[in-house]
Amino acid sequence: MLDVAAVPQSLSGLTMGTTWSAKLILPAGTVPETLGAGIQRQLDLVVRQMSTWSDDSDLSRFNQAQANTWHEIPVEFFRVLDCALTVAQATGGAYDPSVGPLVNLWGFGPDARGQQTPAAQELAVAQSRCGWQRIRLDRVRCRVWQAGGIYLDFSSIAKGFAVDLAVDYLRAAGIPSYLVEVGGELRGYGVKPDQQPWWVGIEQPLSVQGGAATTADAVHSVVALHGLALATSGDYRRYFEHAGKYYSHTIDPRSAAPIAHPLAAVTVLHPECMVADVWATALMVLGPEEGMRCAQERGLAALFLARDGSGFSESMTPALRAMLT
Repeated sequence: MLDVAAVPQSLSGLTMGTTWSAKLILPAGTVPETLGAGIQRQLDLVVRQMSTWSDDSDLSRFNQAQANTWHEIPVEFFRVLDCALTVAQATGGAYDPSVGPLVNLWGFGPDARGQQTPAAQELAVAQSRCGWQRIRLDRVRCRVWQAGGIYLDFSSIAKGFAVDLAVDYLRAAGIPSYLVEVGGELRGYGVKPDQQPWWVGIEQPLSVQGGAATTADAVHSVVALHGLALATSGDYRRYFEHAGKYYSHTIDPRSAAPIAHPLAAVTVLHPECMVADVWATALMVLGPEEGMRCAQERGLAALFLARDGSGFSESMTPALRAMLT
């Protein structure tokens, strides 16, 4: 039972080139500023370890390391990479944490040359550096093998993991109810003083222009995040236009090019935000048919929004449908 003296509180800040927020129900006497600083420390840890935009991060140092060398990495870094490799194997490489060279080449990373369509030879060279199978883990010593030219990119999983770290911190602090968000990825637990859970809307693109979906300010469905996380991957979040064609920031490592299918967005619900985050991207790469089959086989709660003329059509997995009934 929630303490009747519990006080609602909102906190927010900046991280990973975006914003974070937390809605909390605090026990009487709790200092909000202390919790805000604690959340920020968790998010700063993720940046310090996993940012491709910082040359001093653990991830960047690994990306720049010499070939055929082992590297000890922090346990959090290891946990994220382990999860990413699990999804890479499950999707036959449709998701690949070593896709960084292609992300940069297409103009969506820190080493980008500008948003333009690369030449075939450039794509071949970048694709030759990718390959999740080349990454080896030493679980005993918490090490990862740099085979040469491997460039990890955690942009599709780090925000979700950051949400999970913030939630772990709040749990340890004894906070009974919260809704944490980082860059649009969310995780909630508990109820508010009115005994209602944290209801959130699944975003939907507003329209389609030239084959690409535009901004996602519309609410599609509302779900209760009580012990659940929600993450969305969509082609409307980042893209560029060239010669009348739209190019999504989501790269298919198998084709070395941005995705080119009708899917506009995929939303996944899961107890862990890291898992929801990575699978939203993986299913987005797989596309409407293959992605739906993959999600059903693994019992994932997922919503697929596909372009349908001037609007969108939806399909959801049985696991998600069961949550909404």
